[in-house]
Formats: sequence, C-alpha cells, structure tokens
Amino acid sequence: EDKIMKSISQKILNDENIDRGNWTNKREYMLSMIGYAVVLGNVWRFPYLAYKNGGGAFLIPYFIMLIVAGIPLFFLESSFGQFCSQGPVNVWRALPIFQGVGVTMVLVSTLVAIYYNVIIAYSLYYMFASFQSPLPWSDCFYWSNSNCSLTPRGTLCNVTRASNWSVPVLTANMTLWENGTCPEGNISIPVQSPSEQYWDLVALQRFSSLDETGPVVWHLALCLLLGWLLIAAALYKGIKSSGKVVYFTSTFPYVVLLILLIRGVTLEGARDGIEFYIGSQSNLAKLCEAEVWRDAAIHIFYSLSIAWGGVTALSSYNKFHNNVFKDALIVCLTNCGTSVFAGFAIFSILGHMAHVYGKPVSEVCVCVGFGLAFIAYPDALSKLPISPLWSILFFFMLLTLGLDSQFAGIEVISTCLQDAFPENFKSKNSIVYVAPCAILFLLGLPCVTQAGIYWVTLIDQFCAGFVLLIAALLELIGVFYIYGGNRFIKDIEMMIGTRSSLFWLWWRACWFFISPAIIIVILVWSLLTFSPPSYGTVQYPAWGVALGWCMIAFCLIWIPLIAVWKIHTSQGNPWQRLCAVCSPVESWGPYLEVHHGERYADGRRKESNHVFDVLIPFHSFRSSHYHEPVLPN
Repeated sequence: EDKIMKSISQKILNDENIDRGNWTNKREYMLSMIGYAVVLGNVWRFPYLAYKNGGGAFLIPYFIMLIVAGIPLFFLESSFGQFCSQGPVNVWRALPIFQGVGVTMVLVSTLVAIYYNVIIAYSLYYMFASFQSPLPWSDCFYWSNSNCSLTPRGTLCNVTRASNWSVPVLTANMTLWENGTCPEGNISIPVQSPSEQYWDLVALQRFSSLDETGPVVWHLALCLLLGWLLIAAALYKGIKSSGKVVYFTSTFPYVVLLILLIRGVTLEGARDGIEFYIGSQSNLAKLCEAEVWRDAAIHIFYSLSIAWGGVTALSSYNKFHNNVFKDALIVCLTNCGTSVFAGFAIFSILGHMAHVYGKPVSEVCVCVGFGLAFIAYPDALSKLPISPLWSILFFFMLLTLGLDSQFAGIEVISTCLQDAFPENFKSKNSIVYVAPCAILFLLGLPCVTQAGIYWVTLIDQFCAGFVLLIAALLELIGVFYIYGGNRFIKDIEMMIGTRSSLFWLWWRACWFFISPAIIIVILVWSLLTFSPPSYGTVQYPAWGVALGWCMIAFCLIWIPLIAVWKIHTSQGNPWQRLCAVCSPVESWGPYLEVHHGERYADGRRKESNHVFDVLIPFHSFRSSHYHEPVLPN
C-alpha cells in the first residue's frame, strides 16, 4: 500500500523523490540558483572594483578567476548536493570526519542571514521614503535642539560636532535664512551632501561608535519585520512556494537594470561615467599589480556564494539525472554578466551626476557598499526628472535581489533540520521555515539600533571572510584528496553520463591544484594584510574586534570538535578509527535505490581509492568497525 500511495503521489506532484520533494520544473531551480548567486554585491561592489582596478582591464583577471576558481567550486558543490539529495551537513556522510565543515557553512549562513535582512530593511525604508516629491534627501538637514527633530532644506551654518553623533550637527542658537544663506558673520560649511545627511541622521540615526548602542530605530525595526514576513510567506511551503516567487524576484532586477541603463545613457554626461567604468580610461598597467588579481579572486568567490551551503542545499532538490554541469556554467556566466551589465547602469547615471556637479566621476563616487547604494546612487537619482519613480524602481530592485539570497539562506537552515530529523519535520514543513525567520528577526534587532550599522559591518567583515575561505579549502581537500577525486568524478558521471578523460583533465587540474592554491594565497594574503574593521572614519573598539574573532572561532570550532567526536564514537584501534571516519558511511550514495546501480548495490561502494585505502583495505574494517552516530546528522 505504501508503494502504491508513493507512486500515486509521485505522479500527482511530478516528484522523483517523494520524501524530500523536487523542484516543480527546471526553470524554478535555475531562477532560484541565479537569484541566490546574483546578490547585492553585483550591483554595489563590482562597479567599484572595476574602476578601482583599471576599468575594463579588470575584466581580464575577473574572468580568469571565474574559470579557474569560480566555476570549478560551484560545479563541485552543486554536484555534491544533487548526487546524494542531502543538505550541506548530511553530504559529509561521504567523509564523516569533515562533517563539521557542513556545520560551519550553516552557521555562517545563519549569521549572514541576520544582517543581510537588515540591508533589505534599509531598501524597504528608502523605497517607502521615495513615495514623495521632492525626494527627502534632495536638500540639507539640520538639527534643532529645541524640539530634538530634523528639519529639511537648509544650509549648514557654524557647524559643530555633537557628543553622540559622528556627523556634524547644528547648535541651538543657529539661524537659517530663507534664501539658503547664513547670517552675517556665520560661515556656510558644506560638510556632508544631503544624501549623506539623510543616511546618517534620518535613516540610521547613527551614534558615533559601537560603544554607544542606543535605542532601537523603530522605522527600521518595522521594515526588518516586514522583510522577514515576506521571506516567511515565500517559503511557507518550501521550494514549492519559493519556486513560484522567484519567477518575479529573479527577473525583475534585470528589467530595472535595463530601464535604468536606457534612461542613464540618454543623460548628459553619461559617456564620462561609462568611460570611467570601462572605456578609454582603462589602465592595462594595473594587471601587473598583484592586488588586482586578489580583488578579482575574492569577488568571484563571494559573488557566487561558494562555501555558504546554499548551492548544495538548492541542488539537493534536483532530480538525479539533471545536467548539473550545464546548470553550473549557466549560473556562473549569468552571475558575472550581471555584474558587468549593472556597472553600465550604475556609472551612466553617476556620469550624469558628475556633469551636474561639474566634477570628475572619481570625486562623485568614491565609496563602495552601503555608500554607493544608499548615498551616491540616491543622490544621483534625485537629480533626474521624475526622480521618485527611478528611486522606487532602484530600491525595489535591491529588495528583490536581497530576498532571493535570503530564500536560499533560510533554505540552508531548513534543509539541514529536515535532513537531520526527517520524521519530526516531514509533516511540519511550514514550521521549519517560519520558526527560523522569527528567531532571526529577534537576533537582528541589535542591528537596527542607533549603532546597528556597526554591527552589520562587523559581521560582514568577519563572518563572510576567513571562515568561507577555510571551509572551501577543506571542502576541496576532503573531497579530492581523502574521499577521492576519481571516485567523485564517477559519482558525477552516474548523473550526467560518461565523459572523456580529456573533458575531466581541466576539472582535475582545478580541483586538485589550481583552486586550492588560489584559496591558500588569498587566505594567507588576507591574514597578512588584515587591518581592524572600520566604518568610514569610525574605528572599532578593541572589544568589538575581539568579538569578531570570537565569531570566527565559533563558526570554525565545530570542525575539530565533530572530527574528534566522530573518531571517539567509532570502533577499533586508533588507526582503524581514523580510517573509518575518513570513509563513507554505509548509507552514503544516491538517495533513491533506483539510482544506486552496481557501484552502490546493497548500500556499499564497489571501489575505493582514497589515501587511507592504500595502507588498509577498505572492506577489512569498514562494515564491522564503523557505525554512523545518530547525532549530529
């Protein structure tokens, strides 16, 4: 009866894997994966890196790093998840001693999800603020001590610095003439642009340092809540519901970028911006600088969301014989193409802004990240005709970019919970998605206080740095040097069919040598050139930097802890225990028996070629000495 019911359900749902479910169709998977890979950094980081590192010349190291590091790692993670239909923790049944690497990926995704939704809250707030004309950051603001409020449209006069603000504010006895000039004897000092004032004084209400937390900024807290409600609603039924939402959230950013590009290139001065970005000002001499290659490698690594666990989690819902190689190529090339395309849209409008101000583009846009998205670009949009319309479209685009990434981030957490406790959560699919959203909302409240931007920057600079590099390096070492590169290639061929040895030659070179070498160089270089984080000119206190290193330690400590625990719970002498936990568990392999084939018949591998098997035959101890512990999964 159970087999009959499963067969009926399979026909109704078109799912190959009834227990875990599959994507409704290939389009939903591809849109979800593209939405996950194309992040906010494609819009606000890549353009900055391009003009910083020689303009069009930067594309040369950028695409080289894509070929030798980005695509190989993306192909690895998506193949790993699809082969066994498990999330980033349970895939390490292939190599139990490395299961802590999966736990590290989940923890990083959790911490990043906390602050990433704060960026979504910023986008929501700016989008709502754009429903007025003129835009509220079009003119200056000053601080009125009489009623403790901000008053727009004025010129800063006799500027002083308040004790609890890191930006200039006015004293109580200041006056402002209606014509925008200061009274005789006072001096007008253009300390900040209107968009900078709005970002610091209105949106963030920012305190001077991390030492002063201050109260919750309630308009940001409400936007944060709305952001989590949108994510919970989209993920209420897991991939079945989020797969429908991505039809809009993954495609809408391209529509907006196209609209902004068409509008931008028609503006006066747009040519200067594009030439500054990738034109006649390209500097090929920059290719001789090692830092350019480092920046290209780091951006490729992070923009593809490698070692976050999301690629493995999303691909685990594919059907077994899906062409994962073709998908990896499409997603990676789309991601990089989006970065280049977004740069044209951004710099065409910044070129117009430079024309309006009568300045070089380099003096208009000297910022990256939050500065570009919430200061420079809003300022540029305020100079356009019908500025509220363009502003709404831009921040709605940032919203959809952020939501796509968050869908996958929560999917990582939920997939691991469902894989670890299938009986508990199988009938409670909505709870496993909604509960993490509620918890992460509460954990994100410190990031929407008056010192919230410092917390966001701290988590971003520490958790999204060294941890991911170490996790990716261990992933390569574990799969190709211990589990066995040849074995893994045969696993892939079970899904996509046999390929020639010439086809695998390049991938072997990348997986075994080139990609690990690049990661090691980046990791060592990052450690040697590490400088304490800062937000603009604000330096972090010593306890804040120490807290950042504690976050890194918290994410990485599970790798040795779980390795030691796995060895301790296995049987045999010390060498046999080590060899046992460096071998796949009995349940490792394709999730469905129909896909086991001869290599995984009876739940046991037919060949073994990792380093430990050279010294001790795999089957001499594997089946009788090692029993997979129940927890952690």
